[in-house]
Amino acid sequence: MKYSKGVELLEKLRWGILGTASIGKRSVIPGIQESTSNEVVAVASRSMEKASDFAKEVGIPHAYGSYEELLADPEIDAVYIPLPNHLHKPWTIKAAQAGKHILCEKPIALNADEAKEMVTVCKEENVLLAEAYMYRHQPRYEEIKSRIQAGEIGDIRGIHGVFTFNNATDFENIRYTKEWGGGSIYDVGCYPISAARLLLDEEPLAVTTQAFFSQKHGGVDMMASGLMEFSNGVALTFDCSMWASGRNELEILGSDGRIILKNAFLGDQTYQIVKGDKIETIQQENKNPYALQADDFATSVLNGKPLKFSYENLIAGIKSVKAALDSAEKNERIILS
Repeated sequence: MKYSKGVELLEKLRWGILGTASIGKRSVIPGIQESTSNEVVAVASRSMEKASDFAKEVGIPHAYGSYEELLADPEIDAVYIPLPNHLHKPWTIKAAQAGKHILCEKPIALNADEAKEMVTVCKEENVLLAEAYMYRHQPRYEEIKSRIQAGEIGDIRGIHGVFTFNNATDFENIRYTKEWGGGSIYDVGCYPISAARLLLDEEPLAVTTQAFFSQKHGGVDMMASGLMEFSNGVALTFDCSMWASGRNELEILGSDGRIILKNAFLGDQTYQIVKGDKIETIQQENKNPYALQADDFATSVLNGKPLKFSYENLIAGIKSVKAALDSAEKNERIILS
């Protein structure tokens, strides 16, 4: 089925990019360009010169000197928003009101109330909104979830996830502005939290987080460690950092075995099943998760297939992430439900 926009039938989703952020240049734009159902047709910056240079560098046909100009272009069907976290809500709403479908960087907003408002506007404007957790579109996560549900490693006893990197010398980084939604929990801690929610197929009950807040970096959490409680005595233990040695790993511990992802969110997409002395390595094809993410979104827009992750899931996700930060700031256990 082709998507009807007025009298025109579209075979590919035509994208505009709001901003010239490095994540777009490095990963998301190449992923959209590599995908089968999408094309990037424009990019906007607050500087026409910057937009033009960026467009030439990454092979985008059109450039705009303001986000508003891009949103006014009738040849653009969807936008990707890689702007700082505090700008996710206003520009999602503006994009929706311009009739554009939206893929917004994680975390979707600063809190659940913002996310609810974004969802409400998108529903009113009849456009789709998705959150850019690219790793969730890898086939291995559905396969692992099926193995867990089939009891392959027994009853789940716990999940441990980590995502850390060291960027502490880049003092001008937008991640170090607290008012903009900076800090390691919002930047990378959200990944193990989302993974636990995905694999357990439920929402957490409570969370306790301990964090190191660095005054050298705008007072944001540069390192955080947490315990997120789920039902049946199961918990996610996680840590995240922007000032530590790099890791992105996940372990699902069962009564009869373990599933280990040595590159849980970035990199090689293999995983291991460990039972006693036996280690089985499952070699997954390393498909570009950014391309998969773009094609999943395009399928929903063009063919009317439900979004891979619901709006309820989107709102619950930022609620969990915000609770982890609240716990660290208040130095107390936060009850979610």
